[in-house]
Amino acid sequence: MKTETQSHTEASVITAGVMLLLFLLLWFVTIGVPAPEEDEGIEVSFGSADMGGGIPQGRVEPVSEPVPPVTPPPPAAAPSDNNLLTQEDDYDVKLREEQEKQRKQQEQALAEQRKREAEQRERERLEQEAREKALAEQRAKEQAAKDKAAQMGALFGNTDSPEGAQGDSRESASSDTKGNPIGHGISGGNSWSLDGRQLRGSLPKPSADFRQEGKVVVNITVDAAGKVIQARVGAGTTVSDETTKQIAVKAAYKAEFSSVDRPDKQMGSITYIFKFR
Repeated sequence: MKTETQSHTEASVITAGVMLLLFLLLWFVTIGVPAPEEDEGIEVSFGSADMGGGIPQGRVEPVSEPVPPVTPPPPAAAPSDNNLLTQEDDYDVKLREEQEKQRKQQEQALAEQRKREAEQRERERLEQEAREKALAEQRAKEQAAKDKAAQMGALFGNTDSPEGAQGDSRESASSDTKGNPIGHGISGGNSWSLDGRQLRGSLPKPSADFRQEGKVVVNITVDAAGKVIQARVGAGTTVSDETTKQIAVKAAYKAEFSSVDRPDKQMGSITYIFKFR
């Protein structure tokens, strides 16, 4: 498709060609026509030919050549609607490309965030399974020890049951653990679980500066002396506020349990219930 500028150029060339042909035609026609003969009349002297400004007889006045018309240059082409539409189309295309790029970046960031959250949940699940497995193994070892003690008692004629042996251990425990059950219990509306141990005194109360109601489960690791050496928020927690979670963790570090003779560490849990009064 020819543009408007090309159309103007072609029209100007054609016009100049036509004018040139007309000029040549007029030129040849004028040269080919003989000058008309003048009629002889009465000679009247009005002075010399130079003074009168006339043309001497027999002299042919030259025909002046016609000046071809000057064709003005074509006006500068103004921006057409097509050019404006093309510029607008280019701008819209670039704008859509930039919007599409931003959308893809947002989707990628969201996908990465979801991936990190899924990995975090998977790590927490594996850690919880590992703790539960270790706790089950420890309970199995303790039960095996109890069964072995019962077999030895029966072998040597001792009719005391393992429960009776536990009763003796409770009697010999320190006074700050008397009245507390072994393995799990409730203290101040909060609960704890630590197989084979007793709680010394009561569970430390968390700070009242919590911001959200709900349940916070804190997984704890206790050394042989009964001190909490590690505490972190575990599965089963319904509170999402980080400040409330940290209040529960700080309170769990203050809890103390009965000591044992074995040097290995032991894992359990403390569950805090937060309610606004």
